[in-house]
Amino acid sequence: MAHDAAIVSPAAHRASAPPLQEPDASDQLLRDLVAHLARGIVDHPEDVSVDILRAGEDAEFELRVHPDDLGHVIGKQGRTARSLRLTLGAAAARLDRDAGLEIAD
Repeated sequence: MAHDAAIVSPAAHRASAPPLQEPDASDQLLRDLVAHLARGIVDHPEDVSVDILRAGEDAEFELRVHPDDLGHVIGKQGRTARSLRLTLGAAAARLDRDAGLEIAD
């Protein structure tokens, strides 16, 4: 018997789910850091946006850029994306938090 349930990826589910708590100053600081770093490496900085998918001690952020800039934020073999995630993680650790970054395509 065929299932009629839609298959939803984990990323799509997280993006549609409301944040578990309201973003605080640390969440906003980390969001601003990601936006600042991304604006420095893209050709269309006005199209950079960072959403807080999940706030709190295990925050999750989503970076959106102009379609032409996707390669800039991913980089060769994902090195730039890895560096963005590492920098975000280090900044979050300074605030006694964990943080993850998704790059929307």
